Amino acid sequence: MLTHIRHILCGLSAGLLTAVAMTAGEVPVYLDESRDIESRIDDALARMTTAEKVAILHAQSKFSSPGVPRLGIPGIWTTDGPHGIRPEVLWDEWDQAGWTNDSCVAFPALTCLAATWNPETALLYGRSIGQEARYRGKDVILGPGVNIYRTPLNGRNFEYMGEDPYLASRMVVPYIKGVQENGVAACVKHFALNNHERNRHTTNVIIDDRTLYEIYLPAFRAAVKEGGAWTIMGAYNLYQDQHLCHNSRMLNDILKGEWGFDGAVISDWGGTHDTAEAITNGLDMEFGSWTNGLSNGASNAYDNYYLAHPYLRKLQDGTADSRVLDDKARRVLRLIFRTSMNRNRPYGSLCSDGHYAAARQIGNDGIVLLKNDRKVLPLLTDSPKRILVVGENAIKMMTVGGGSSSLKVQREISPLDGIRAAASTCNATVDYARGYVGDVTGEYNGVVTGQDLTDSRTPAELIAEAVDKAAGADYVIFVGGLNKSAGQDCEDADREALGLPYGQDAVISALAKTNPNLVVVNVSGNAVAMPWVKEVPAIVQAWFLGSEGGNSVADVLFGKVNPSGKLPMTFPARLEDVAVHALTDNYLGTKRPDSDIWDAEYKEGVLVGYRWFDTRKIKPLFPFGHGLSYTTFAYGRPRVDRKKLLAGETLTITVPVTNTGDREGAEVVQLYVSDVKAPVVRPAKELKGFSKISLAPGETREVSFTISPEDLAYFDAAAHQWVTHPGKYQAHVASSATDIAATVPFTFE
Repeated sequence: MLTHIRHILCGLSAGLLTAVAMTAGEVPVYLDESRDIESRIDDALARMTTAEKVAILHAQSKFSSPGVPRLGIPGIWTTDGPHGIRPEVLWDEWDQAGWTNDSCVAFPALTCLAATWNPETALLYGRSIGQEARYRGKDVILGPGVNIYRTPLNGRNFEYMGEDPYLASRMVVPYIKGVQENGVAACVKHFALNNHERNRHTTNVIIDDRTLYEIYLPAFRAAVKEGGAWTIMGAYNLYQDQHLCHNSRMLNDILKGEWGFDGAVISDWGGTHDTAEAITNGLDMEFGSWTNGLSNGASNAYDNYYLAHPYLRKLQDGTADSRVLDDKARRVLRLIFRTSMNRNRPYGSLCSDGHYAAARQIGNDGIVLLKNDRKVLPLLTDSPKRILVVGENAIKMMTVGGGSSSLKVQREISPLDGIRAAASTCNATVDYARGYVGDVTGEYNGVVTGQDLTDSRTPAELIAEAVDKAAGADYVIFVGGLNKSAGQDCEDADREALGLPYGQDAVISALAKTNPNLVVVNVSGNAVAMPWVKEVPAIVQAWFLGSEGGNSVADVLFGKVNPSGKLPMTFPARLEDVAVHALTDNYLGTKRPDSDIWDAEYKEGVLVGYRWFDTRKIKPLFPFGHGLSYTTFAYGRPRVDRKKLLAGETLTITVPVTNTGDREGAEVVQLYVSDVKAPVVRPAKELKGFSKISLAPGETREVSFTISPEDLAYFDAAAHQWVTHPGKYQAHVASSATDIAATVPFTFE
């Protein structure tokens, strides 16, 4: 009976009262939930022992931390990842727990979300994944990621939001708000400078302050200052010779000091390395696997973590300050009261029709039409047509693999299945040829796809079959690109080269010689080389699209959806055209003698992505912001409300945009600003605004952008402040970084 009553009382922790678990003869005490969060935190802290305060700072299992059982305060349950809710694992192991009800909806990867250029879509994404997390009893989603796309070799780029800090900032804020509407914390990662995966635990980034503040921090700052993120995850790498999970400059000075972050800093799993640094340098919660120097696989070792008994001993012998402990405990309690003890949060939902519809909509909104010569797309199916689909990526499940974002899905629609379903409604027949064999495995962390992709035929035999079938087809759709295997788009590994793997270039070229109506669908989270770009009339960038991926691909190919995505990164013609690869022989940096540390100097400074290509006048394969439509748009003459901008004022530019085609479509109108004669090195132009508008045929709408002096500023490292200097500027209205519709000059005084 006592146990039964205790369970009931503990269940009230998310209700009106929080009960103290009782032992025989103990008088129950209650935490008053009628007060505001800060008062409740004060109340809880006053009741907690030092050992209890330390206990809530570190993990108790792979993905959870303890609360305070004596006070009925629940712990925190975290989950990967940014694209879907990870399946349950065993308490102390990465192995699957074997649940049958922990499948999820896989949403498109964050590169696809960024390619929507649509904050409303980001809000839908955050709400949907937050509902899935809430239903599964999770308190923290370990995402989204906003590390800047510095090199196309970074294996984890697919988890991030592109190369531009402004675009990432505008997309991450609604994602966070959508997640946290559900009483689930977004954990924005990886703070900061985690821009490649090889040597990620031993890379020390050398970067000037101007580049840090202008390129690599803005999206994190927006997440904190505008999105109100409740947690931040530190990165694995080092900065100023301190690991970023306990880095005084980044966590204490910038995050908590300059930005006033009131949430909890969570370590990446295994990212903590030292008790003294973890105590003093801003870390609040330690998670990970065997990060405490114990033998690999030691079970229930969490009390020996750096922020566990070693911390408690320092407090007991007086070598650690209890005020620092109280600050950490306060932040963790604030997280608990916002999530697991938030009695007003909704119940959530899992694998709902609405979530599948959201996943499909996000994919439809983010697919990018890169090329469409002769208007090969959309596929014309008003009379019977024969369609050939070629490529392993047309059938391979993409939700399993890639690292911590690997998922266990309720279902995944392949591109081949999506194309067949669409074709069945319009009198078209669909055949399939393998074309190439890539990675035939289908398992990650105990989740098995169940697909048997083995094929013993030689590359020549596979190409011969594809060419033979292509000769008799009206359309050929090649679905290839990368996958989520190590060495491609995958955590803890980078790509070896910019080119496509598995001999795909030869397959594409052979198909192009055989059939003039070839469509290449590239599935990837990264830019790839396209030596066949002039041979192929139509190219579609499809990203990793999740559970509804095949339906989204088919929606665009068959014209059910007019493509409106725009590239969130530059596609280079050659790897050597990318700034970091042009300026150094090894993007990983230089290994220190007699040390495991690699020093990676960011020599390109602020000239990252299109900033480098524009300033150095390098022609990309496809520019940042590029994306075609099945209709056409015309930009009218822009109007400006003033030619001279003064401090404290704003300037408004208005441009009419008309749909000049014969079908409805959406256009992303982009605004870039140039500093005509800067006192410092500045990019040729920088993105400062965008707006996605939908127009019916013949419809005209006006799009307005507001420019403030802050939009013109650069970071003065010596003064440690943002500076806007008087002079001449230009505002460019554009449909991509290289497609400028109009330029408006103005001055700032």
